[in-house]
Amino acid sequence: QVQVEESGGGLVQAGGSLRLSCTASATSGLAFGDYMMGWVRQAPGKEREDVSCISWRGDFTWYTDSVKGRFAISRDGVKNALYLQMNNLEPGDTAMYYCAKVVCAAWGITATLEQWGQGTLVNVSS
Repeated sequence: QVQVEESGGGLVQAGGSLRLSCTASATSGLAFGDYMMGWVRQAPGKEREDVSCISWRGDFTWYTDSVKGRFAISRDGVKNALYLQMNNLEPGDTAMYYCAKVVCAAWGITATLEQWGQGTLVNVSS
């Protein structure tokens, strides 16, 4: 059974937008509000890259330099969900995106504790 699911990916032209979602099933026992959370991505043939993270209450966030000003991370404790709004997408954003339980600091993700789900594929065409 699906415990955590990422969704919202797809094929989009450069300059377009997508909104990724990460949700936990009611039977998962996971309470996203108890964790710092983040998004990581992995492009074909490349190492995993940290993209963004958010604190427990959402009072601080971090973004890797290449997505600053274009991506926005948010969370909804009631819906037990994590989101990533991606605007002005570039071909370099093409990757599989995963949500994760992380340690989030002002300077970045210092540890990825659990990576969940099967990911959602973002494919940006030029």
